This record gives sequence, structure tokens and C-alpha cells, in this order.
Amino acid sequence: MKTPLATRWTSWLGMVFLLLLAVARSAVAAEPLVDVDWVKANLDKPGIVFVDFQAPADYLRGHIPGAVNSNYGKDGWREDRASDKVPDMLPVNLDALGAMIGKLGIDNNTHVVLVNNGTSSSDMGAGTRVYWTFKVLGHDNVSLLNGGMVAWTKDPKNPLQTGAAKTTPKTFKIAVRKDMIITMDDVKKEKAAGAVLVDNRPEDQYVGINRHGKATQSGTIEGAKNLPNAWTTVNGGGMFRSKDQLEQLYKVAGVPTSGEQVNFCNTGHWASIGWFVSSELVGNKKAKLYDGSMVEWTMKGNPVEQKVSLK
Repeated sequence: MKTPLATRWTSWLGMVFLLLLAVARSAVAAEPLVDVDWVKANLDKPGIVFVDFQAPADYLRGHIPGAVNSNYGKDGWREDRASDKVPDMLPVNLDALGAMIGKLGIDNNTHVVLVNNGTSSSDMGAGTRVYWTFKVLGHDNVSLLNGGMVAWTKDPKNPLQTGAAKTTPKTFKIAVRKDMIITMDDVKKEKAAGAVLVDNRPEDQYVGINRHGKATQSGTIEGAKNLPNAWTTVNGGGMFRSKDQLEQLYKVAGVPTSGEQVNFCNTGHWASIGWFVSSELVGNKKAKLYDGSMVEWTMKGNPVEQKVSLK
């Protein structure tokens, strides 16, 4: 018996819809890391905005052609929370953040490529923190240039543009992923439920020898594992290690590569590196970033574990 025409037509429309959906998804799916060769191949393509985090004077002296400049510390990517002065938090007014992003020439169809100096793992934290912010805002089409400007300028043949690039403001609409934003109380619940807490600070801060200037106590959250952010890049520079190497280092640190995980540091900068590596490079989508980190944790009088106590 022949299939009715209406049924075949419906089936055909369904196949077309699935194909278009797949194309749409691929259009906004970006690799977490892009390299210099990718940048060279995509320099003149529309729909891509390179966001450069060099100091303004360095940016004006030379940047990837067409890249726009943004100040990581001053442009509103992070702010001190007004209610209790916890520093460098995700802004409360996300609409203002979205407006700032739109002024950079970014809309919801833009592939955003974040470009750091690339001098150290800590420097790459500006990119990973902003990358996390874009994900929180519901924008998946974002990548980080592996190695940053250090990688780009290594070959003198790679072009540099001087002066400021022209931008056309656009509208960037946010769609907040609330599940990515965890509070201090959420961390306590995650800890009680058995989540692995990962301290991405250097070992001296983890064991309690030194601490951040705004932290009120030395040490770490009880039971946390230490995986310093500098481990995740080659020689502590701007190039992230391969997945295989990262998995080896996670094993050394006693950190599982799957399952519930909370990354923290002092103010969520180094922890963004830990989250980026866990979630985006190793592939643990259950990893979370605790924005307030040890500064908030100690300011609020929570207990700490101090492995070294100097007298």
C-alpha cells in the first residue's frame, strides 16, 4: 500500500526541520580554544568580533586587525557587590553588562573571540572569566585565542593594526543561565552532598602560608583539593595543555574528571581557569565556578582548613 501524500509531505518537512536545526546549532557552536591559524583563516569573515584585553596603550600600538579593546577590570565585567563589598563579583545589573557588550559590536549571532596578552596562566584568566560570563548570559558562540597576543606576534608575518578599530553598536540580549551562578550557601550544600571542591590558587595560599589581601583568614575550604591554575598551561604561560596532559595532572591532584565539582580561588579569577579547563577542555559539564571564592568565604566567617600554621 502506498504511503499517503500528506504523510510523506509531513515526513519530508520533519527531515528539513531537523536539518535546519542542525545547521543552526552548528552555526553557534564554537570551539573553546582557537589557534593562530584559525584566526588567520577567519580575519576577514563577517560575524566574528575579536575582543582584545591588552592595556589601552598596548592595544593602540598593535592588535589583531579589527579587534576591539575592552578593559577587564574597569568596563563592567566584574564589580564589587554593593551590599557587602565582596570584590570582583558578577554584576547584579546584567542589563548594563549586556549593553556594554552591545557597544563592542556584539549581538547574539556574533562569534566572540577573546584575546589576552598570553604572558601567563593568570593573564589568561581574564579571558576565561569573560568566557564564563558569556556562557552565564546564554551566549555559547565564544572562544579563547590559545596563547593570546604572544602567540599571534610570535610570527612577524602576522598582521597588526594600530589605532582603534571602528565598531558599530549592536543589541545583545541576555538569557541568564541561573544554574551556573552559585552562592556561598550553594557551595555549602554542594560540599555536604559530596561535590569535589577544587582550589585553583597557588599551593602557598592553599596550605595557608600566604593569603589574598582581602581574605580575613589563611587556608582553604575544608576538604578541598589543590589544582593550581598554573598547572593547566605550558610552563605557566598562555598556552593551555592538551587534554591528555590535563587528565594526568588531575590524577596527580586527586581531582576526578567527572562528577559534581566546585572551582574556587580568591575572587573567581583563577577559579575561572579551573572551571574552563574542567568544563570546556576536559569535558566535565558538572563543574561550577564559585564567584565569591575565599574572600567571600572568609569575610562571612566560615571555617577554613590551614595545613601550615607558622608561629
